[in-house]
Amino acid sequence: MSEKEKECALRTAETCAPRQERVGAEETAGAKPPRSVPAHDGGRASAHNHQKKIAVINDFCGFGRCSLAVSLPIISAMKIQCCPLPTSIFSNHTGFDSFYYTDFTEHMNAYMDEWSRLDLRFCGILTGFLGSAEQIGIVKRFMERFKGRDTVAVVDPVMGDYGKLYPTYSPRLAEQMGSLLPFADILTPNLTEACILTGTAYRSDLREDALPRICEKLCLLGPKKIVISGLERGEDLENFVYEEGQAPILIKEHKTGPCRSGTGDVFSSIIAADAVNGVPFPESVRSASAFIAKVLRRALELDLPKTDGICFEEFLTEL
Repeated sequence: MSEKEKECALRTAETCAPRQERVGAEETAGAKPPRSVPAHDGGRASAHNHQKKIAVINDFCGFGRCSLAVSLPIISAMKIQCCPLPTSIFSNHTGFDSFYYTDFTEHMNAYMDEWSRLDLRFCGILTGFLGSAEQIGIVKRFMERFKGRDTVAVVDPVMGDYGKLYPTYSPRLAEQMGSLLPFADILTPNLTEACILTGTAYRSDLREDALPRICEKLCLLGPKKIVISGLERGEDLENFVYEEGQAPILIKEHKTGPCRSGTGDVFSSIIAADAVNGVPFPESVRSASAFIAKVLRRALELDLPKTDGICFEEFLTEL
């Protein structure tokens, strides 16, 4: 490793240092290391932190192109190491007639403890579908343990669509999802999820002048960058981009074919990787939207079933 590369690696390790290592001595007095995990080694940067990393907390799906199976290649192609923390494991996603499933919740804390033993530091954290109050609580503890001062946290509050919660989600669970917002730097809800989080009555034809007010409410809860994705406007899909202190932007792409599994995961993965790479937020949303539109067109050309998601693999080198 050259001197310049060493300097860059040390700067990365410092930038992504966990929050608890950055606070003053008076705040850490009496603090204990995580359960069964030894304390850090005097602040020396671990060699594991010589490269940018994003921790992704989501389920793993063996077939159907969604969740961690999407985030791993997308983030890796954008020159960032993707470190998955699975919440559950599926043979294929729930859009198929049958699937095998196992819950990983009881293993998540021990999994996190091993990352603490390794002194891993993350420049980004991305969260996806969380299926229980216990998982939401685990993610909060993960944020408290691993989110550094300059770590970018992207929360994709997957809860529902078309004005309704998903069958596995209760109003109580949706309320608990809101407890993650204080940790979020970037939020990527669809219109349904934005309305749920702000207590706004859902309408599919909600006027555009109502969107800034929804985003202002969300900003007060934590995130300063918000994109309300997948707004259907005739033959187009729009993304409403809001950044505190900036004029909102509407980014439009022509709607291509039916809704497919994994498009939201592709979108949030590109947003997270771009944020870590320092890409301006509107440019990132525009890039992610254009990439998904291109891949959707290719999926139509290949006549892929909706359940099989989008064939992003053919375009990874363009990210």
